[in-house]
Amino acid sequence: MSRVTLAQWQMLAAVVDHGGFARAAEAIHKSPSTLNHAVHKLEEQLGVAVLEPVGRQVRLTEAGEMLLRRARQLIENADSLEDVATRLAEGLEAEIVLAIDQIFPPDALARALESFSATYPHVRVQLHETVLNGGVEMLQDGQADLLVSGLAARGFLGEPLVTVGFIAVAHPDHPLHRLGRVLDLRDLEQYRQLVVRDSAQRQSLDAGWLKAEQRWTVSHLDTSIDMLERNLGFAWVPETRILDALQAGRLKPLPLAAGGVREVPIQLIHRDQDRAGPATRAMAGHLQEAVTACAPPSRFEKIE
Repeated sequence: MSRVTLAQWQMLAAVVDHGGFARAAEAIHKSPSTLNHAVHKLEEQLGVAVLEPVGRQVRLTEAGEMLLRRARQLIENADSLEDVATRLAEGLEAEIVLAIDQIFPPDALARALESFSATYPHVRVQLHETVLNGGVEMLQDGQADLLVSGLAARGFLGEPLVTVGFIAVAHPDHPLHRLGRVLDLRDLEQYRQLVVRDSAQRQSLDAGWLKAEQRWTVSHLDTSIDMLERNLGFAWVPETRILDALQAGRLKPLPLAAGGVREVPIQLIHRDQDRAGPATRAMAGHLQEAVTACAPPSRFEKIE
């Protein structure tokens, strides 16, 4: 067992923070003699002087500065532990699991996670970046508390969150751009299409236009975008994921007569909204707020 108690370190910190025993005693509702006794007992137990008199006040010795600096970490950890215990007693989840489709705007996701962390810093978050039916499968298997997906989940009710615009693009030097005319879907059949694999384990789904004679299938949207920028194919990708590449000229929209742009409505779905804990409900709220805060004025618009 530790020779020095946490209360002793707390009282030492109070004396230092308030510039003396009298002010510290008033601030933490202890008598000056109690504080004096606690600090002297601490010095006796450690065999080190931590305070020295300066006129009518006291200050830390060099050894005291080092010890108190470390002791503050203990104090903060103890406060944090008690806060976690209080929240758990109130029904706070220790962890929440999110299944977020990769097409969800990354800026909105990052903003939501940052805001959530500020409110619930001790709740662990498991984030699964899913594709198509993968997130739905996790929800149905009871493995996700919240799902953000462009697909409906049978047996669950979702609420509209955002509409994501997809745009057909390729590298500016791609042969399709060299044709110098409006394209139709028959033109695309001759070239390689990049698609992202459904992350579902049981019931994978093919979605979108898939009639190209050549097709490369990857596991992550970022891989597809990287290949697009390397002029390795064409694809429909979320506009919000390639805004920088479009503005910088690394990618260019394909001039399709029809079908070059499509929109996918995204839903927010709870596994069990009635039984959701405070952290899960808060995360849902932060996702909704982030969509509004991060929305540019074009296609990425919150659904009312």
